[in-house]
Amino acid sequence: MTFAYLSGLETFPLSSPRGAQTPRLAEVERQKGPLVKRVVTAAFAALTAILVTFSLTAGTASATPPNIPSAATATSRLATLTVAAETNQSSYDRSLFNHWITISGTCNTRETVLKRDGVGVVVNSSCAPTSGSWYSPFDGATWTAAGDVDIDHMVPLAEAWRSGAYAWTSAQRQSYANDLGGPELWAVTDNVNQAKGDQDPSTWQPPLSSFRCTYARAWIQVKYYWKLTLQSSEKSALQSMLATC
Repeated sequence: MTFAYLSGLETFPLSSPRGAQTPRLAEVERQKGPLVKRVVTAAFAALTAILVTFSLTAGTASATPPNIPSAATATSRLATLTVAAETNQSSYDRSLFNHWITISGTCNTRETVLKRDGVGVVVNSSCAPTSGSWYSPFDGATWTAAGDVDIDHMVPLAEAWRSGAYAWTSAQRQSYANDLGGPELWAVTDNVNQAKGDQDPSTWQPPLSSFRCTYARAWIQVKYYWKLTLQSSEKSALQSMLATC
């Protein structure tokens, strides 16, 4: 009579007395123990890695929007921007910049930014946040109610209009007002956003002075990408802010 050991498809006799193991079978049994241990250990390590990855991706969020240039790049780009007086201020109307638009499913631009920049954000079926926390980099405050958070346009809509957006198409203005690809949209304290209004850095800068370097870099990137002009006083203020980087 023979016994087939599946892992190697080898056969060996089972002619020893009842209850006794042949030397070959004993050797197999000794090897199975470490093998099983290695398999279990490897599986546990793989599961741990998966859980850690899930925890990192599900529990954290980016505190800042994407594509903020380095100080050196921002300085170079600032030098390429056209300095010009603002125009067409009297013809500005916020409704000319269609926002917020649907981004995915039931989520509009504001809700998408709240999910992107918040931590532990939970939303309902209409994508309205029901819980979470949001850090406002403009003033260093953290909020746990979405109603305390505004979505700020880094370069305000009225500022963009005066700097060249008055000549854009409706589609271009909509793209600008809902731009998630650059550092244009920020989740910030509502009162701070309202205090900023439509001012440029020559008349308003974030209360948290340590953030002013990042603010200038983001402002420059938006103006550079969208080919907007800037005033002389605005340029000087940005240069001073970059000097703090």
